Amino acid sequence: MPLSKIQDIGNQVVPNLGPRNVIINGAMNVAQRGTSATGLGGSDGYFTCDRWATFFNSSGRLTSTQDSSAPSGFAKSLKLDCTTEDTSVADGEYFFLAQRIEGQNLQAFAKGTSDAKPFAVSFYVKGNASATYVAELFDSDNSRQISKTFTVGTDWARVELSFPADTTGAFNHDNGRSLDLNIWLHAGSDYTDGTLNSSAWASSTNANRAVGGSSFFDSTDRTFFLTGVQIEPI
Repeated sequence: MPLSKIQDIGNQVVPNLGPRNVIINGAMNVAQRGTSATGLGGSDGYFTCDRWATFFNSSGRLTSTQDSSAPSGFAKSLKLDCTTEDTSVADGEYFFLAQRIEGQNLQAFAKGTSDAKPFAVSFYVKGNASATYVAELFDSDNSRQISKTFTVGTDWARVELSFPADTTGAFNHDNGRSLDLNIWLHAGSDYTDGTLNSSAWASSTNANRAVGGSSFFDSTDRTFFLTGVQIEPI
């Protein structure tokens, strides 16, 4: 079999089956820092499941855990549980869950070229009640972004989002941060007063990034579960 058709995974050599998921630990199986962290919200950081960071500017607080609730085919999920509500939302507030992806792992998207590929983003979610949140792809190399809303219910459901190709602004081919997947769970008017930028990549304007989302911090009953995250070129 020619080398172009094989892929080395650990100690195994297997056929190259095409585009691969660029998300690491999307199934939330690895939590080397610990399986639970309480009182989160005062500072940004990586607290439970590997590669998943939380970014805050809010008086709301939460507990983050690696949870055993998961849809069929998965064993773990990341659970967020609101412990202190924040119902008086100031203009500059935000809370989002994010994974930052290295540019060297993104070259198959051919972003910034005439051969640019669309992005297929999918994941499984559930919560304690119906809610709407925002998934954003943010190109940190070129300060470009695009966002789409998705809904959460009380049962596990798969979300499938298609983001268009972007022929402007290539990803750097190195081990630096190039693309962020941001799951916006709370945002003030600085991030919601515009029009959601959902149809095409554009230079980042904060007011257009998280329009239409619910607030995770609206009640201490609020929960959010996430697993099975994938981003692949189409």
